[in-house]
Amino acid sequence: MPVGESKGRAEIYATVKAEWFRLFTSKEIGEALEKLAGKEASLDPGEQALVQRTRSIYQRSKAIPPDLFRTFNEAKSKAYSVWVEAKEKSDFKIFQPALEEIIGFVRKFAELYGYDKNPYDALLPDYEPGMTAENLKGIIKPLREKLVPFVSLLRKQSDQPDETILQGHFPEELQTKLSLEALRVIRYDFNQGRLDTTVHPFTISIGPDDTRVTTHFLPDKLAPALFATLHEGGHAIYDQGIHPTMKWVYLDSGYSHGLHESQSRMFENMVGRSLSFWKFFYPRLQGIFPYYKNIQLKDFHRAVNTVKPSLIRIYADEVTYNLHIMLRFEIEEALLKGEIEARDLPGLWNTKMQEYLGILPENDAKGVLQDVHWSSGYVGYFPTYMLGNLYAAQLFVAAKKEMRELEEEITKGNFKNLLAWLRAKVHSFGYVREAPELLREVTGDGPSSEPWLKYIKDKFGKIYGIS
Repeated sequence: MPVGESKGRAEIYATVKAEWFRLFTSKEIGEALEKLAGKEASLDPGEQALVQRTRSIYQRSKAIPPDLFRTFNEAKSKAYSVWVEAKEKSDFKIFQPALEEIIGFVRKFAELYGYDKNPYDALLPDYEPGMTAENLKGIIKPLREKLVPFVSLLRKQSDQPDETILQGHFPEELQTKLSLEALRVIRYDFNQGRLDTTVHPFTISIGPDDTRVTTHFLPDKLAPALFATLHEGGHAIYDQGIHPTMKWVYLDSGYSHGLHESQSRMFENMVGRSLSFWKFFYPRLQGIFPYYKNIQLKDFHRAVNTVKPSLIRIYADEVTYNLHIMLRFEIEEALLKGEIEARDLPGLWNTKMQEYLGILPENDAKGVLQDVHWSSGYVGYFPTYMLGNLYAAQLFVAAKKEMRELEEEITKGNFKNLLAWLRAKVHSFGYVREAPELLREVTGDGPSSEPWLKYIKDKFGKIYGIS
């Protein structure tokens, strides 16, 4: 849309959102929930979960005055356009007033929702019900203590993977063919979706049986589009597997954003970057790009698992990605508590990047302005990316315990049994279940960083020759 239309678009967006809010918080919805109270036992599990989730969202929504909700959404829409300009010019000061306004709204919402100890706890239920800031800190502390030195150890190894083999000339039509083949292999249902291109990859459900996947092709790099496709394919497979009761009701990320992210990270990394997967898929890549017939599988596999600290979160490798999320969580919590203000962000961001990743952004665009989330008021969202990694490891370990032949099946390109397991254990009711509850049921344990750390140390220890 034209840049000049941003103000009018903000007003339209706010009006539509306000009308949705009015309808959802209406007396009629409240009366319907009252009628269902005490009758859940007569409903099937999907209906029970749906009623419980709707009641939870309804009660939270009622805490927010309609006028405040409308002005917040108008401010978000305007802030997005300002963020785009600030990022293009790499100037945080352009975005600072809009961000200050957004933070003001978010702090107000935290007070209206209410909390016991930490204002961050008031916002987490919008993205990760059942999780608290204290839980997150309990997960992050041992993760950071073990991850930072492990990254340093990997970077000190003399035998580093050769990333240059992933660079060259890769025509879009051939990359499209490769991405489509990858989606077919992991059993994405093209009868209920399609693959398209965009600036920043995403997955979207257009309707109850229409879940679209997008990716972004770089003509000189092979890996970004392929792994973005696998990542979005994981999201889409989750959406395609929800319980029929939910199909006409929630076309969003579900109750737990972390569970949704676990499916994308599982297919992107634990499957897509595994040696088992490439034993099957490498001949297919070689058929599309014959150049790789001269590259050994071992070298290719090491290249797609290179560990190198990155300034940009979305380009971070599997090992360092969580460090980007820890940084954002710590900044968000300090903002909500009033310990810092928006003006402090550029300096604090750079300090933490140096501390966690050993690199320093050369400008705001590659630093504090790189993410769109804060312009959209998404404070409390970032931890779900890290939790998605951790949940993926826990679920994948559980899947391998129940399916002893899973690795062998992956080497044959057979994902039927894995998909069936995920459908039954995660996809059907993941949209309306809290992640800690679902994880305890499926894996026997609540959220933990230990399975992911073990997976990372085992995998990358082999790749980098560390015993």
